[in-house]
Amino acid sequence: MDARLRSLLEDLHRHGVEHDAGQADRLQRLRNLEPDTAALLALLVRATGARHVLELGTSNGYSTVWLADAVAANEGDLTSVELDPERTTQAAQNLERAGLRRVVDLRIQDAADTLRQSEDAEWDMIFLDAERPAYASYWPDLVRVLAPRGVVAVDNALSHAAELEDFRALVSADERVSEALAQTGAGALLIVRDGDARPPR
Repeated sequence: MDARLRSLLEDLHRHGVEHDAGQADRLQRLRNLEPDTAALLALLVRATGARHVLELGTSNGYSTVWLADAVAANEGDLTSVELDPERTTQAAQNLERAGLRRVVDLRIQDAADTLRQSEDAEWDMIFLDAERPAYASYWPDLVRVLAPRGVVAVDNALSHAAELEDFRALVSADERVSEALAQTGAGALLIVRDGDARPPR
């Protein structure tokens, strides 16, 4: 990541923190990802070579810029979904500032609809940062649309653990996946879709 993009991300993070501090209503907050978690997700995109990445919960595009920069290095593409048109407009502007707008398909759509309309094994990585009470209902489609050895990353696994209990129970009981909890930021639950072993070289 070059210095110009890093500076932009620092500005976006600072703006998000300042904005949220003045908002009593959580729905009015930007609720941006913590920088260390964003860096971890970008690293995972690069390390796994993910080329088709889905973000559920765009907000103003802070995490979107991190993911777009990483997926661009893999010559791939990012689809990011948000219900709020104003937030999507902000994200588009921030992606333009980052020089990454061409990499990202921004959609104003419900996350459940996006998952339902996705093809089997379509996504190499999915970042889930939407409305937590709905996650358990997403699970059948999340597994279906995730490619073998693909990763689902779920934010707030520590900060809002109680809201994720039903979802985590489904994940733990599903033999098709493996999971680990990264103790970074608000907690990142990482889920990998098991697949056939890679052939020997």
